[in-house]
Amino acid sequence: MHSGMGYAKHYATFLARHYSWMAGPLAEKVPGEIARLKELGIGAAGGGRLAVDLGCGPGYQALALAELGFQRVMALDTSKDLLGELEANISGRAIEPVCMDILRLGELVEASSVDCVTCMGDTLTHLASREDVTALFRAVHAALVPGGAFVLSFRDLTQPRSGADRFLMSRADRDRILSCFLDYVDDDFVCVHDILHLRDGDQWTLRVSAYRKLRLAAGWVVKQLRGLGFDAVEAQPGAAGWTVLKATRRALKHSES
Repeated sequence: MHSGMGYAKHYATFLARHYSWMAGPLAEKVPGEIARLKELGIGAAGGGRLAVDLGCGPGYQALALAELGFQRVMALDTSKDLLGELEANISGRAIEPVCMDILRLGELVEASSVDCVTCMGDTLTHLASREDVTALFRAVHAALVPGGAFVLSFRDLTQPRSGADRFLMSRADRDRILSCFLDYVDDDFVCVHDILHLRDGDQWTLRVSAYRKLRLAAGWVVKQLRGLGFDAVEAQPGAAGWTVLKATRRALKHSES
């Protein structure tokens, strides 16, 4: 998670305490992340020395990377609540939670020192601008070893919804209902209004909070990655509305090593 556009405040005051309930428990999510990363060729040769998970949340990818054999996993987020959840579930794994804006990656790791970087979920769309997205890609490229992998996903919000289709259900049970309303501000942003109903005995309370997400097209993202020196950018199957990409920093030729 990045601190731009009021998103950090939205997490701190509204969503963090409900995030794991909304997204799903670690025991259910982590095996799926392990399988997905394996399909992308991540960790197939004994993991690697260092992996970095950007916008780690409660640790779905960070825990998966550790299980795939990486000797060290650095997990970055700006939500202390979610980092606390991850820390409570490390259980001796070589995972280091770091409370830091992901755009400061270059301050945390040395150049050409990271074997794999993940940036999953809606992390990219939470950045404040397309310029920040490009800056993050540049920092990731600098951090990766030659041949290192960058796995990223994001929700494609470029096609606007209209009418009742702008209302979406996130999750509901007998005590909590989380839905959202999408307001397409302009070509660059959609304003997401999270609508939370909480049961207290026989009464329901309503809480609402809003933040902006970037509208990123897959073609634009691929163009940025290739322009910054990623040698191969492959699209992978994702859930409806989601784009999953694997980009590889160009490996040095033998004569360059």
